[in-house]
Amino acid sequence: MVRTEKYISFFSTFAAMISTHYGEFAAIMVAIFWTITALAFESATIKVGSIAVNLIRLVFGFVFLSCLTFITRSLVFPIDATGYNWLWLSVSGLIGFVLGDLFLFKSYPIVGSWFAMLVMTLAPPIAAIFGYIILGERLEWLSLLGMMVTLAGIGLTIFGQKRNKGEKFSLNKPSKGILYAFIGALGQGLGIVFSKLGMADYDPFASTQIRIITGIVGFSLIISISGRWDQIQKALRHKKGMTGIVTGSFFGPFLGVSFSLIAVKHTQTGIASTIMAMVPILIIPPSILLFKHKISLREMIGAILGVAGVVLFFI
Repeated sequence: MVRTEKYISFFSTFAAMISTHYGEFAAIMVAIFWTITALAFESATIKVGSIAVNLIRLVFGFVFLSCLTFITRSLVFPIDATGYNWLWLSVSGLIGFVLGDLFLFKSYPIVGSWFAMLVMTLAPPIAAIFGYIILGERLEWLSLLGMMVTLAGIGLTIFGQKRNKGEKFSLNKPSKGILYAFIGALGQGLGIVFSKLGMADYDPFASTQIRIITGIVGFSLIISISGRWDQIQKALRHKKGMTGIVTGSFFGPFLGVSFSLIAVKHTQTGIASTIMAMVPILIIPPSILLFKHKISLREMIGAILGVAGVVLFFI
């Protein structure tokens, strides 16, 4: 009886904590969802390739979001969007989903999802720079300091001791993978700016639908031009690959996006963004266990510094 009362007391306290910190709890869930997404897509990309994963996960993401918008808006498709919404959200979709995610997913088999997620901490600073250029948004000195700290953390992870005489520095990761991950962060950061420009007062979920539609069209063109539709057919028949794609699609474009909007709605944007930026740290243990990635103390410190830079960015 006493033990039962303790359980009841614990769950009551836990429920009260969630109700008073609803936004923060949602942000924690986003970080967990995005960690699962990155790991699932890394696994799927290794098995069926980045092109197939990108196209199929967008299709699944669109289906999940369409079900949600049917419930919340009584509309399956974003037919009430204006031409202005379609223009800039389409640009955002091409830059973010097609360019950014194409290279991000290509980086997974080369440097691993944990390192790619660390490089993705550059997305907020990149978004701030382009927000300043395109939208005229202000850059605070703490934001600039945060950029420097994030860059220092990534630099600590990338650069190692000299291996040969005459070398000024050596890279701990393949240069191709680093470049691909950086292009992914660039696409994500710039895509966010155009997404903000195009969304205006329009529904966020319907806005995401437009971005996904553009992404599907973009990848379909790439696949048609390169003649890779056979890879899509093979991917659809690959059970383990499809398990990763469906899992990542559910936790990423659907739950991740949904909970991120809940988080921003119920707490300060800076607090939510900081908690959601914890992915590079959360992803380290499962990366070691699932993919046998060897992550040194130096790299762990670099990941912590990278996240610390994001924290400064949103103070």
